[in-house]
Amino acid sequence: MVTVLREREPGETPEVTSVELFFDLVYVFAVTQLSLYLREHLTARGALETLVLFLAVWWAWNYTAWATSWIDPEHSAVRLLMVTLMLISLVMSAAIPRAFGSRAIYFAAAYVGLQLLRSAFMVAAFRGARMGRNYAQLLSWSAIAGCFWIAGALVHGNARLLLWVAAVAVDYAAPLHGFALPGLGRTPTRDWTLAGGHLAERNRLVLLIAFGESILAMGATFSELHWSARVVAAIVVGFVATVSLWWTYFVGHAADAARTISRAADPTHVARAGYAYAHAIMVGGIIVLAVAIDLTVAHPTAAAGRAISAVALGGPALYLVGDALFKYAVSGRTPWPRIIGALALALLAPLALVADRLELSAAAALVVVALAIAQIWTGVGGGRHEVASLS
Repeated sequence: MVTVLREREPGETPEVTSVELFFDLVYVFAVTQLSLYLREHLTARGALETLVLFLAVWWAWNYTAWATSWIDPEHSAVRLLMVTLMLISLVMSAAIPRAFGSRAIYFAAAYVGLQLLRSAFMVAAFRGARMGRNYAQLLSWSAIAGCFWIAGALVHGNARLLLWVAAVAVDYAAPLHGFALPGLGRTPTRDWTLAGGHLAERNRLVLLIAFGESILAMGATFSELHWSARVVAAIVVGFVATVSLWWTYFVGHAADAARTISRAADPTHVARAGYAYAHAIMVGGIIVLAVAIDLTVAHPTAAAGRAISAVALGGPALYLVGDALFKYAVSGRTPWPRIIGALALALLAPLALVADRLELSAAAALVVVALAIAQIWTGVGGGRHEVASLS
């Protein structure tokens, strides 16, 4: 019998295929759109709107990454599915700038279509198997959330925002209660036979996409400006901060975490917290930091103010909080350096009252540079320690 499922031996980690990497390319565009949206709506409401849009984009990508742990992207039917999802994702991403305006229905319909199509495909792929039931319950909750998304697209103003916040809450809460439905119960995490190593690699790659978009945006802004000493200093500070955040995650830790999850008794439980949720916070932090760097490079001597302070300090703080949650999920130990780093960034907030954008960004960069140096100094990240010993 021909199947679209991957052939997996016990303990085997499926490789990430070119089809999956091709699919991810559209999310480079999505991250760019989200950064631009936040930059152009740098208010409390704009931040909330950006958060809602980001959470939808992340959930669409996340569920696809999980699905390809089971289905074979090299199979023609799966390849066709991935290309179709990619096209719908492109429509969703293109609608982001006016998602709370004239293109609300396009954004909502594309997002809901992604969730329903993928889950329906998975139900058919697993027909007659336990995983088919699991995905049927996921499909049901995607349909419930979809009602809120479509209803929100049909109204305006605060009503749309409230309905879409409710939609996000339904979507993100569904895995926490095991996609429970009346009469059917819930699906425990152990029922999801996840290949943890594959999901770990997919999330490492999407983090690189977010970092890459940040560097591209930084370079594009820099290339269009007159290169004064302050502008050059701003680009150096932004680059150093970005590299430091990359270092704290990628040098040693990410690979160790992938091995730990692969050996876990319940890899799905670990992956849900460490990847579905923690990595969302990290990617969100990178997007916010990219906005801060862009605005600082463009106007390094302008007063910082509350809005710039929120993104310049909040971006790296969000990233560190997400990284801390990730480390805790895979090791069970509290990563105090990252928590202390996030608190240190919060304590810098009063500096925005007297500092310009470059000075505030430099202070934030010093915090994340200190974390990277501490990691090098202690030998963590050199490949000599397992995740269980991380702090």
